[in-house]
Amino acid sequence: MALHSLEVLDGEVSLPQFRLLLTLNDLGCSPSSKVAHALGLGASSITRLADRLAGSGHLARGRDARHRGVVTLELTERGHLLVDQVLAWRERELARVLAMLEPEQRAATAAGLRTFHTAVGENYAAELHGPVLL
Repeated sequence: MALHSLEVLDGEVSLPQFRLLLTLNDLGCSPSSKVAHALGLGASSITRLADRLAGSGHLARGRDARHRGVVTLELTERGHLLVDQVLAWRERELARVLAMLEPEQRAATAAGLRTFHTAVGENYAAELHGPVLL
């Protein structure tokens, strides 16, 4: 479902670029080093992705006022709109699929997902070793 939701992008940005936009949507304006860490990538990879996204108007670069050498990244209005479109599609599609289930099945699905989430824990991604592949 998440992969199909990227069809909304219609080639506007690549999957790695969208992952960066989605991360910035969660983090807000952040130093590029923090974004790189969140994605499990090196600084040079973030720089290349940010170059393309700044060029297309999806993100803006800035400087940390306290540390002039720190480059910050932030979604632009265009970037927010794109992320919102994909997330809205995912929400609609999930609702459509869940509507196909009987109430008891939806309740069982929700209970199973809660159990899965508890078993995996909040820090699952942070516990992975090495970079997360784009």
